[in-house]
Amino acid sequence: MLTAVLCAGGGLLLLPAVVLLVETLAALLPARRQKEQEPGVTPRVVVLVPAHNEVAQIAETVRALVRDLPAEGSVLVIADNCTDETALRARTAGATVVERHDLSLVGKGFAISKGLEHLAASPPDVVIIVDADCQISPGGVARLAGRAARSGRPIQAEYLLGAPESQSPMAVVSALAVLLRNRIRPRGLDRLGLPCHLTGSGMAFPWNVLRAAPATGANLVEDLVMGIDLALLGHPPELCPEVMVQSSLPEGSAATLKQRRRWEHGQLHTLFTYAPRLLAAGIARRQASLIALGLDLMVPPLALLVMLQVAWLGVTGLAWMLKATSIVPASLAFVGLVQVGVVVAAAWIGFGRKTIRLRQLVFIPLYLVGKIPLYLALIFRGRQRKWERTTRKGESPERSPK
Repeated sequence: MLTAVLCAGGGLLLLPAVVLLVETLAALLPARRQKEQEPGVTPRVVVLVPAHNEVAQIAETVRALVRDLPAEGSVLVIADNCTDETALRARTAGATVVERHDLSLVGKGFAISKGLEHLAASPPDVVIIVDADCQISPGGVARLAGRAARSGRPIQAEYLLGAPESQSPMAVVSALAVLLRNRIRPRGLDRLGLPCHLTGSGMAFPWNVLRAAPATGANLVEDLVMGIDLALLGHPPELCPEVMVQSSLPEGSAATLKQRRRWEHGQLHTLFTYAPRLLAAGIARRQASLIALGLDLMVPPLALLVMLQVAWLGVTGLAWMLKATSIVPASLAFVGLVQVGVVVAAAWIGFGRKTIRLRQLVFIPLYLVGKIPLYLALIFRGRQRKWERTTRKGESPERSPK
């Protein structure tokens, strides 16, 4: 009986490790050839930029987007509960600006809803959502808009968060983890002909598809939830690896911890809430796309997965040494841990050598230890529910706008 229970627990941890391994290895495959498309009519596009106290970078972001706009395109900035000159600088840089002031409704989802309300009177063909601290690769706006208009589906650019200029070893390891989450895993799904999850910036939507998405409000991972809701409605997101959107991870341990807490608490809540729904819907409808998204969502944050596997290996190993069970449960736990090790090695060799030096990989155990307070807070204080702005480059946590 004990052996069966321990094997079941090991199997639950082995499944996300297998999914992670398949996605990582698939990402190393050659890109699928895209069918040549007729040029057709260029869609009218609006780039929607939610912005909360982004005075330091909003002008640069807007100017870059304006330069990249196709004919009849425009940039719409939602200055959301701003207490600085974000609105003024965005207008000066060439954007249309809508200001929203409602401190009872705080979060990126509310800013997006305000933008859609503004656009409803004369809707564009395609809306592209870009965060205020991001830069899009040249030609990216037109490419994303065209792809969304032709496919009738949400399109996700590759969204990369590089290590900050401080280049601390922990920040570099964190950048590798984000690389795995935002580039390697979506690429793996794309190589297999499957949809991907939305990752937050560089997201293009046909107007009628975006209007069908339920409002996400103050959800901590509003982009992820939006993509899931659209997939369940028959519009699974598709990756466009030819377009890259770049930003930087926050500087300083406090800002990094705050951002990771918001992401990971939101991701874990979404995992338990939506993974069963995606899997059930995929099986009932016989749609591999929904099953794939459900399996991908079942993969917890990498640090948590490794911690759980190490802990389970300790439990099963101790049970075996005490002769309370066979060696099978410990073997399952060991295989799962080895698979994650292969994933990290393949991710570094295939994609991460420019991000992290080989000698910096030794800091991975310290990175895992640094995550312990985050998960302890989740266990003892519950998940974070309130949306919080991440401290940007050049801001101190004490002076970061609220």
